[in-house]
Amino acid sequence: MITRYALFEGTNKPGQTEAFRAAVMAEILPRWKEFPGALDVRVSFAEARHDGAPEYPMILAINYPDLAAVDAALASPVRTQARAATESVLSRFFDGRIHHHVTLANEFSL
Repeated sequence: MITRYALFEGTNKPGQTEAFRAAVMAEILPRWKEFPGALDVRVSFAEARHDGAPEYPMILAINYPDLAAVDAALASPVRTQARAATESVLSRFFDGRIHHHVTLANEFSL
């Protein structure tokens, strides 16, 4: 299985933490779940940024069966729509950006 992560670097705009989280769940997550080949899409939030808090207050992770499925998802028009939804939410509620994407192969042994 392959997991692709989008790491969100920055902070919520003052007083916008709950609105940001609600917009992520309503506007961003459904778009990323439409990626072809996606087995699972999940988002995790860090608590309010403070000294010692995680560097990335939000991480979006998508599991794929293999690298071919990742390539197909990245070439899909769904990606453009998902990025537009993401950028819209970020501009309204978040001071920051998608820092970068990381693709990792997960190995399991039984």
